[in-house]
Amino acid sequence: MTGGALLLSACAQDGGGASEPSGSASPGATTAQTITYAGEQEFNSYNSITVNNLVNSTAMQRVLLGFWYYGENGAITPDKDFGTYTKTSDSPLTVEYEFNAKAVWSDGTPIDCDDALLFWAAKSGKIKGFQVDGTTGVELVKAPECNAGDKKFAFEYSEPFADWDSNGPGAADVLPAHVAYKAAGMSEADFIAAVKAEDADKLAKVAEFYNEGWVIDGGISDMSLFPASGPYKISAMAPGQSLTLTANDKWWGTPAATPTIVMRVISQEEQAQALQNREVNLIEPQPNPDLLAQLEGMQGVTVHTGDQYTYEHLDFNFDSSDFKDKRLREAFAKCVPRQLIVDNLIKPLAPEAQVLQVRNAYPFEADYNTIANGSGHEKYAQPDIAGAKALLEEAGKVGMEVRLGHNEPNPRRTQETQLIADSCGQAGFKIIDAGDEKFFESGGPLYTNAYDVALYAWTGSAEVSGWASTFTTAKECTEQGKENNNGCYSNKEVDELIKQLNAEVDKTKHAPIIAQIEKILWDDLATIPLFAHPSLLAWDEQLQNIVPNPAQSSVTWNMDKWTLAP
Repeated sequence: MTGGALLLSACAQDGGGASEPSGSASPGATTAQTITYAGEQEFNSYNSITVNNLVNSTAMQRVLLGFWYYGENGAITPDKDFGTYTKTSDSPLTVEYEFNAKAVWSDGTPIDCDDALLFWAAKSGKIKGFQVDGTTGVELVKAPECNAGDKKFAFEYSEPFADWDSNGPGAADVLPAHVAYKAAGMSEADFIAAVKAEDADKLAKVAEFYNEGWVIDGGISDMSLFPASGPYKISAMAPGQSLTLTANDKWWGTPAATPTIVMRVISQEEQAQALQNREVNLIEPQPNPDLLAQLEGMQGVTVHTGDQYTYEHLDFNFDSSDFKDKRLREAFAKCVPRQLIVDNLIKPLAPEAQVLQVRNAYPFEADYNTIANGSGHEKYAQPDIAGAKALLEEAGKVGMEVRLGHNEPNPRRTQETQLIADSCGQAGFKIIDAGDEKFFESGGPLYTNAYDVALYAWTGSAEVSGWASTFTTAKECTEQGKENNNGCYSNKEVDELIKQLNAEVDKTKHAPIIAQIEKILWDDLATIPLFAHPSLLAWDEQLQNIVPNPAQSSVTWNMDKWTLAP
């Protein structure tokens, strides 16, 4: 899970090595001019650091590049087209970065020092006002000592950091500073000086634009605010329907194999038919057994399932709901039919699927059993309706209404909600399906705590630092202050253990620390893990160079290599 964040559905290699997104078009091959990808959610922010939603990162993988990306099998992969980075010292930990000398934004502006400083200003947490998904790792870094026009900068750490090689700006992380400071009425010189001085007052309008100026509501009216740094650029958006990416003529690397990628918004129920009709060429829906059965019966379609670093969970609202009372959290945990959910909704896709016993390790990882055994999950293996009812009676909350929030339309989450309602209703809870199309949007229910229990997924990678802000005490329980800790959970012992984990460079020592954290999370009932998502992809068999990826980069990590025989 990334050194910066997990994405909603949120490392020991040397940064000097490099590889490129795999797959390439055959020289001289005739291919289609457009490939169409379908997803369930609409692209709603060019800045996926602020609006922490997988759909945004998926769309921007080859539009906004960085020094690294999640490559094949989710591995941290340096992107030498964009620049290079190397660890030059262990004491203090120092990593030196250099943007490619040819690197420019699609509007012709060089990519250099000011862009590195905007990333640091937002992600370090040292300058108030920026809304980000987490500050883990970058909070240990001093402001880079670069100047206007410099292509080189360094990250110098105050202490060791386990995931240093993915802590610098990666894919979709580097945003155009010149757009932000010009929108705020600042010059480049004034912007750089204000960042180095950590002057929040002078940067207030930059932070405001960073948080709001790249959020998309009702389409894009000024395309100049959305320049690209990769092989594709945004060229059009039809609200509620599609986002169109076209080849970036200012891109200095290998040109995109297919000139145009259209990312359509299609509900899960309609995606299979759209693929069968070849209205789209590739779909990446959430796992659904009915959909899988439909896809497997199609001719000329490749279907892929597999493991991925994504897990479903239920999160309590510790800020403004009755679930502040641990007795009520325990009562709810006792009635949630975790095994039934997996048996009915996940095993038809992945027969080996099991209930996820912890939050920060996956069943396909080597240390999973070490972390899970004895964590406390055993108490909630099967529903205990009598126990749940007794706790509700003790708390005087029989008949308690529970707003169970999730994104919609999403057939599987609707089914999950119904299974929970059926079981917990027997214990005395009244479950209200609080599904909302804007659940994940900035200002939506998840970020404003307009729910009692939230049902959603985190997607990440194999790194240990990515989930730090999910369980670390929030600076303040606001959309800007809580980072990934949406429910505003807090435990000082967990805070300290997470700091210890992030500073531990010896990977063999990670599992015991994570096991300690998991025991506390179960004792507190911070969240309820449900299952690890199996991946589900389907594409026209004429589509080439599709490489599924288990990490949060999604299948779009190498979209500039995709080709489609006409």
